[in-house]
Amino acid sequence: MNVSATLNAFRLIQNPSLCLPHATISTFNHLPIPISLAFASSLDGQKPDIRAVVLDKDDCFASPRENVVYKPYHEKFQALRIAYPGSRLVIVSNSTGSNNDLHGKEADILEAATGVKVLRHNAKKPGCGPQILDYFYNAPDSNVTSPNHIAVVGDRLFTDVIMANLMGSWSIWVKDGVVRNKSFISRWESKLPGYLYRKGFAAPRPP
Repeated sequence: MNVSATLNAFRLIQNPSLCLPHATISTFNHLPIPISLAFASSLDGQKPDIRAVVLDKDDCFASPRENVVYKPYHEKFQALRIAYPGSRLVIVSNSTGSNNDLHGKEADILEAATGVKVLRHNAKKPGCGPQILDYFYNAPDSNVTSPNHIAVVGDRLFTDVIMANLMGSWSIWVKDGVVRNKSFISRWESKLPGYLYRKGFAAPRPP
């Protein structure tokens, strides 16, 4: 059970905007590089200073429960690594590297397969924002000095997007992902932004 997501669901009742992304793409292959380009249309052509990227795994760049890059996304993944080298790119998953990953064995496999750091974290998304900030602030090559230097890319509104908004960072929602036949919860989740936009809500802009 993801206790963090359950607790943060109550925040949505008070502030539904927390689950709204700053940009939406269909699949990982639609991710613009540099990532700042994803937000230009919502900022009147201006681009935020994105220095580091948090990348979700399952149904974002990999099939669920697999610790390799989904083959059609390999070229895009390598381009992202080049654009955000070293500590500027980190994978944060609620499976691999989480407290469900005994001794970090799955994280080790994923790191070996991708060449990208997998954050080991005790609290699941959306509750591990402080650990992510601590990682970037202490990484000598990230050049991150503010949460608004970070973009979070993921397929779940209630984990990836809420976490980004709670952190004061930017979010990109991968709406369709790898798996087309989504669960009932995922299908319902995908309709939520449209409903909230029609009600006048908008994603909170990072300070």
